[in-house]
Amino acid sequence: MGRAFEYRKARKLKRWGNMARVFTRIGREIDIAVKAGGPDPDNNTRLRILIQNAKAANMPKENVERAIRKAVSKDTSDYKEVVYEGYAPHGIAIVVETATDNNTRTVANVRHAFSKYGGSLGTSGSLDFLFERKCIFKINKPEGLDIEEFELEMIDYGADEVFEDDEEVLNICGPFETYGNIQKFLEEGKYEIISGEFERVPVDTKELTEEQRVDVAKILDRLEEDDDVTNVYHNIKE
Repeated sequence: MGRAFEYRKARKLKRWGNMARVFTRIGREIDIAVKAGGPDPDNNTRLRILIQNAKAANMPKENVERAIRKAVSKDTSDYKEVVYEGYAPHGIAIVVETATDNNTRTVANVRHAFSKYGGSLGTSGSLDFLFERKCIFKINKPEGLDIEEFELEMIDYGADEVFEDDEEVLNICGPFETYGNIQKFLEEGKYEIISGEFERVPVDTKELTEEQRVDVAKILDRLEEDDDVTNVYHNIKE
């Protein structure tokens, strides 16, 4: 599944090119995590990983601490995670993850992005069968690590695959529900976690011509420009 994960990298980097937007996204995720599990990272596994994600994105420590304080205060916005699904031209499936404090605004913007460029917004859950939810951990590769032996160990904890980003970074991929087991193993083994995220990987992909890709890119770009949107997934074959 490693190559399937890589297909999103260029577009994801494009979205995260604006550091202010990156910090806003992580701040909203911290808000949601704190309200769900409390402000103590030692007792909130999701918050603990988000703090590591923030560090990997070069988000200043004071920004992270401010986001946590804001989440426990009465002044914070009430962010909710909402997922939208729809089709772009040429039968391309798109799943849009958002973190929003105004669902009316967000659904209007998402619907407009689809309708303006020849797509259509679907009903919730209608595209679940086209994507698998995965968790992806990145760790710094310890010196002298036997990757094959490490992968066998990770499989025992629910991982599907371990592959190298480069000589220094390893990716561990597994089903959505194995997130906690993998995180626990890595933390107890004192591995240096760079980040931990969730992904939606297409079960099957569709090949498009360059002209067709341009049509779909109009919707993808419009969605990714929206501040409420955290992730956009599609099933275009790369």
